[in-house]
Amino acid sequence: MGGKYRITGDKYPRMRRGRPRSRIVLAIVASVAAIGLISWGSLQLIDVFTGGDKASAAGPGPAHCTTKPSASPSAARTGDPAKKLPAPAQITVNVFNATPRSGLAKETADELKKRGFKIGDVGNATKAYDKKVKGTGILLGATKATDAALPVLGTQLAGAEVKADTRDKPTEVDLILGTAFKHLTPKAEADKALTALTHPQPAPSKSPSC
Repeated sequence: MGGKYRITGDKYPRMRRGRPRSRIVLAIVASVAAIGLISWGSLQLIDVFTGGDKASAAGPGPAHCTTKPSASPSAARTGDPAKKLPAPAQITVNVFNATPRSGLAKETADELKKRGFKIGDVGNATKAYDKKVKGTGILLGATKATDAALPVLGTQLAGAEVKADTRDKPTEVDLILGTAFKHLTPKAEADKALTALTHPQPAPSKSPSC
């Protein structure tokens, strides 16, 4: 061609097809997805090898610790009471009747004897207590007996009042039967209460377990 439209030089322009936009968009989405997948996999590997809470091979961390009961050193000595209490055979019980019902003191004394207690005096209560005891009864003994012989006898009569006097024999106590008295605590219940008193079970302590 010549004239106005003459082409000079030794290179000619080449015409190329433009890339469709859809292919470009798909390529970008695929690249982002691949990068995200690689990042997620890297985080999972880091958690496994560093002991993370989500994927730790050893299980939940300290935040998920639970408490389990563990026996304290004293628990190994189950059956050893905190304080040595006298056995029923070491306690002498004087039984006195402060009610209008006759024969009540002897009947009660006979039952206590069957349960292993020693029996001392049996009869009517003195004027200081006769017909003046409104409850089931009064357990009376030396001051030293209030945390020894009297609690042991108390397992045989629930609800009895405990009092101390000036006597000096800690293993000799009085049982004064009151107006509300009907009978001693049933033997099975009394034996259970006596066992719990003389052989207390230590409460287990709790320690964290992870």
